Amino acid sequence: MNQKTEKTRFTPPLDWQADIINTNPIFSALCQKFGDFNPDTWPSLPTLNQWFISDYSFVANDKLLDDGRYYENFIYATKTIPCRENNWHDFFGALIWCLFPNTKALLNQLHIAEINLHGLKKRSLLRNKLTLFDECGVIICLEPSAQQHAELLRTQQWQQSFVQQRADWWQGVKPVIFGHAMYEMATKPFIGLTAKCLFVDVPTGFSHWNETDTYSFLDQILCKQIANYGMLYDKQQLTPLPLLGVPTWYSENDNASFYNNSDYFRPLRRRQ
Repeated sequence: MNQKTEKTRFTPPLDWQADIINTNPIFSALCQKFGDFNPDTWPSLPTLNQWFISDYSFVANDKLLDDGRYYENFIYATKTIPCRENNWHDFFGALIWCLFPNTKALLNQLHIAEINLHGLKKRSLLRNKLTLFDECGVIICLEPSAQQHAELLRTQQWQQSFVQQRADWWQGVKPVIFGHAMYEMATKPFIGLTAKCLFVDVPTGFSHWNETDTYSFLDQILCKQIANYGMLYDKQQLTPLPLLGVPTWYSENDNASFYNNSDYFRPLRRRQ
């Protein structure tokens, strides 16, 4: 694979390919939570709604188009989430609603509060932060024994975290994808794929919790920490994470030389 980062417009696979999800470790949490995906067809709206334990529900995107309201306003007013069928972005977006129903509802409420304050034309700093996390966020869950990885990742010391202290990953450090755009782009992973870290402290042993308990805990703690606004305004949050560097999520990173690509694993630029 060409190691040089190229800025090109991402295009997901044109058709449903369940093997992309069922065989790629980056989607393993989804498979553990929802089971292997049907090899023949996209999950239907009724199937998604069966997975969705919430006061909200998924509806066809035509409902939004016929209604005419802005996306966030429509969700807030109707408690329904429009989904384009046979669409990777909206499919993963729906799964994130299933996994984090309370946090997603909170993000919607915060968008509405900001829209009421500033209108639709001007996007506030908070709305930009909400969108960044919603699209690109990866929660880095840190047990007490692995707290040092927050500083290593924030200061882009990739070799120390991913190579020298690699054994901590999935033992004291557990990454959990929140941003549905990250899942979409992982259908065709490329060098340059970068997420945004949200660091969360978790109890000892959290890395070995089952997926149901993991998502339930994170959904509750994110609501508490995001609701006070401080988490998303904190400049130590939403720092870059080269997603393909996460151990086990990309086969080529089994070789330590993979992390020598400084175009992807960039060192932190120090201010003069």
